[in-house]
Amino acid sequence: MNNQNLLNRSLKSVWHPCTQMKQHETYPLIPIQRGDGVWLYDADGKRYLDSVSSWWVNLFGHNNPRIKDAIKLQLDTLEHVMLAGFTHEPVVELSEKLAKLTGLGHAFYGSDGASATEIALKMSFHYWRNIGKVNKTKFISLQNSYHGETLGALSVTDVAIFKDTYAPLLMQSAQMPSPDFRLAEAGEDAEAFALRCAQALENYVAAHHADLAAFIIEPLVQCAAGMGVYHPAYLRRVREICSEYEVHLIADEIAVGFGRTGTMFACEQAANSVSDIADFICLSKGITGGYLPLSAVLTTDKVYQAFYDNSTVRGFLHSHSYTGNPLACSAALATLAIFETDSILQNNQEKSKLIQAKMQVLTDLPIKHLRTPGLQNTGMIFAFDVDTQNAQFAKQCYQAAIKHDLLLRPIGHTVYWMPPYTIGEDEIDFMVNATLEAVKCSL
Repeated sequence: MNNQNLLNRSLKSVWHPCTQMKQHETYPLIPIQRGDGVWLYDADGKRYLDSVSSWWVNLFGHNNPRIKDAIKLQLDTLEHVMLAGFTHEPVVELSEKLAKLTGLGHAFYGSDGASATEIALKMSFHYWRNIGKVNKTKFISLQNSYHGETLGALSVTDVAIFKDTYAPLLMQSAQMPSPDFRLAEAGEDAEAFALRCAQALENYVAAHHADLAAFIIEPLVQCAAGMGVYHPAYLRRVREICSEYEVHLIADEIAVGFGRTGTMFACEQAANSVSDIADFICLSKGITGGYLPLSAVLTTDKVYQAFYDNSTVRGFLHSHSYTGNPLACSAALATLAIFETDSILQNNQEKSKLIQAKMQVLTDLPIKHLRTPGLQNTGMIFAFDVDTQNAQFAKQCYQAAIKHDLLLRPIGHTVYWMPPYTIGEDEIDFMVNATLEAVKCSL
């Protein structure tokens, strides 16, 4: 099997995601045959450094032996059983560990980030219905937010290219001013701007709380908005507002959870525990280290008890065929074990400082809004905005990076890295230098 053969077969049979397929007449697909560490290898043997963790999911490198071995061991025991009426050890153990990590409980499982968003939205709506507050049916989110592309998730997303076409199918929601520090007034610091945005939120919630079920938010970093970072003070103030006006707070940590922001969960930078901030947390992406599809929603005991009743219709009648799949749960348990035994969060602090120091070479480029751990503790997320008039910058930068053996996927004029935590110093140097050349070629 070579690149051209696999490419031709894919174009004849696969409809690729987030893609205008006709563009592959100009920008060919890259057939990947295997992965190892931070590297992906195509069918002709050329390798590419995976600086975006394959859409932000791969935490500990491709072909990680500990995660592979956990899946293999589970495969010899139980590959799947439906979770309606049954249970199994991996899902119980994973639920216990996630509850301990978040301070929330009773994990409900799906298969991907969008399904987690759907679960949280439905659960919030149904909670208010179960306790007799049937008017609380509406949701709010941030401007420039992204929560997935199923209909419920898309309804609280604010990215036009994804949402506008499907607008007639979506429920209405309102978007609150984003605390993204790039939107602050000249001379206004990130914290002051965040609190100003929180005041605008409070004004809206005070007027509409009788109809509001929940506010869904990406804590600290709005990733699809071009890694829009904001101050943790916003989360603290939002929690106070939601508590005062009886509105649920849904923390969408699908992209930013599991160490991406420097703490296990982003909410922890605003409080001692996730449960001090969120009524619900949505998890996916890195939960299995990038090995198998899995998502989870955890919530408070108060929410859980509102569904606990003799009446079937008061239960949460939502399901996925592969809910709590044992193989996926075993991968997630192996992923959490690596965090526990290898001091990942502490090691990432040093790695973040190293990357921050090395990326200073990029400041000779026409860039602005350099996001590093020195600004808002963004951990293992690094980004900057390129000042260019090139409307095709993202595509051209991607192609230029590929020529330099780097997988880089800019969002508009934002270039970012979200590499596997296993990246080494030589690989960091390669990533930085290849990015420098790719941006130069695309201005």
